[in-house]
Amino acid sequence: MSASSVRSSTPQRSGLPSGAGTNGWIAFAGIVLFLTGVFGALYGLAAILNDEVVTVGGGTGVTVWDFTAWGWIHLVLGIVMALAAVGLFTGSGVARWFAIGLAMLNALAQFGVISAFPLWGILMIVLDVVIIYQLVVRWEPEE
Repeated sequence: MSASSVRSSTPQRSGLPSGAGTNGWIAFAGIVLFLTGVFGALYGLAAILNDEVVTVGGGTGVTVWDFTAWGWIHLVLGIVMALAAVGLFTGSGVARWFAIGLAMLNALAQFGVISAFPLWGILMIVLDVVIIYQLVVRWEPEE
């Protein structure tokens, strides 16, 4: 049996965007990226509006700069992550690589607040690793 006959016998779903594959893992990564972005933006907004409340809840403080600076970083990064997740739902390869880069940046940004919020920081890093894994391993090449 030749490769062309095998390829023609597999069912093709015309409704899927190019490269998104036939499974729901890309949608899963997009949803988790969106939620991570929204949570990060809300955390950043809380740190900007009242950094004393965030400091009291978090204890010792951030590793670099102060809570207001990290709040702005998390707010901007969270909004851009949520927008990249919307791009993932279209199946865009550019959005995929952009989302991978944003997940890496978010994981690095969590190290700034890990001394104040260790469980939150570790949870967000784990979610970023799951996003990266799903976008790297589960994306099928374009045909």
